[in-house]
Amino acid sequence: MGIKEEIKRRRTFGIVSHPDAGKTTLTEKLLLFGGAIHVAGAVKSNKIKKTATSDFMEIERQRGISVATSVMGFEYKGKKINILDTPGHQDFAEDTFRTLTAVDSVIIVIDSAKGVEPQTRKLMEVCRMRKTPVMVFINKLDRSGKDPFELLDEIENELKIHVRPLSWPISNGPTFKGVYNIYEEKLNLFSGETKQTIEDIIELKDINNPELEGYIGDQYAKNLRE
Repeated sequence: MGIKEEIKRRRTFGIVSHPDAGKTTLTEKLLLFGGAIHVAGAVKSNKIKKTATSDFMEIERQRGISVATSVMGFEYKGKKINILDTPGHQDFAEDTFRTLTAVDSVIIVIDSAKGVEPQTRKLMEVCRMRKTPVMVFINKLDRSGKDPFELLDEIENELKIHVRPLSWPISNGPTFKGVYNIYEEKLNLFSGETKQTIEDIIELKDINNPELEGYIGDQYAKNLRE
């Protein structure tokens, strides 16, 4: 394969956020689902969990944050996907801003409880100046957070972008059931105490289908339809 063909098949994504929004954890999951790693690590190192793959510097292991941008890649449907996990802390923001000059697209991670934060706004401005396409990933739905409509309004107003949700949460926090994938028309149900494991994926092209009540209960089905 020639250099031009190799360049054409590459897709580079930068993952950015305010500190502690869950950016490095999302990177780990993308690497896990992409087959690059076999076990997703924890950001904070301890005797039980291994350190996150993308946090390779000693200072990152000590502080539990990303200090330098990490580049990791995997093959997906004939494409070479490069994931750039950037520092979220403002002390190391210059590295993140430089990284944004080298990406095709950006994933902005937002904490569902905290919403848009100061560093999120700064990062969005850099993306806007460079006309970089942006995807917003709402994280930590398994914790008590803001109402989805309130959160979407906040993202549109604060970041000055139009949003089109591809999935919709079914409750949050202790009663979190999962998400309805609007794009694929599938119901993703989560299980376990942490609500981080997909128990079942059900094809459900019409959410008015009475079978929905059987999966998530009457009240949650009513709320989802609304």
